[in-house]
Amino acid sequence: MDCSSRAVSARRRRSKAPAPRVSAHDHNDDDGGEPRPSKSARKRAAHAAQDLGEELIALREAELAALELPEALAEAIRAARRISSRAGGARQRQYIGKLMRGIDTAPIHAALAARSARDAQETERFKRIESWRARLLAEGAPALAELQRWHPDIDSAEWARRIEAARAEHGTRGAGGGAARELFRALRALFATMPP
Repeated sequence: MDCSSRAVSARRRRSKAPAPRVSAHDHNDDDGGEPRPSKSARKRAAHAAQDLGEELIALREAELAALELPEALAEAIRAARRISSRAGGARQRQYIGKLMRGIDTAPIHAALAARSARDAQETERFKRIESWRARLLAEGAPALAELQRWHPDIDSAEWARRIEAARAEHGTRGAGGGAARELFRALRALFATMPP
């Protein structure tokens, strides 16, 4: 076989070689060569947007308005609250998720995280108040003396009157009377002036 025959033969073998395989991850968008997210990444993002939409649907109207969302998204959320059909509600939540993918959700996440932190702080404050009320009802003067160490400005005579009224009421009616509620309100006002 001469040189020219070998060259022709090599060209034929090269032309029959399979083209290199290109995966879905190798395709680039027209946005400067950035790789497109995979299908599973897009699916995760869609689910995350829908989950965030669920949180927004559960908000009270004042909380929703405070987020200053785009009008189309806010209206879609309000519409979702009115839908009673399960299938219609699912479609509306998907639509909300679609709208969410078109906006920057970081401020929304931050606002919801701050709200959760406030709720947790308020729950903790409520538990502290309830614990102090239970101690004051159970122990009386010793618990009041300790409370006064924490907050020396309180009027001990007024607090002693509240505690005695709540203790007397507790002995006859249980924990849910007006004097117990007055003691709780006084503790709440006192704890509102103290650091969390």
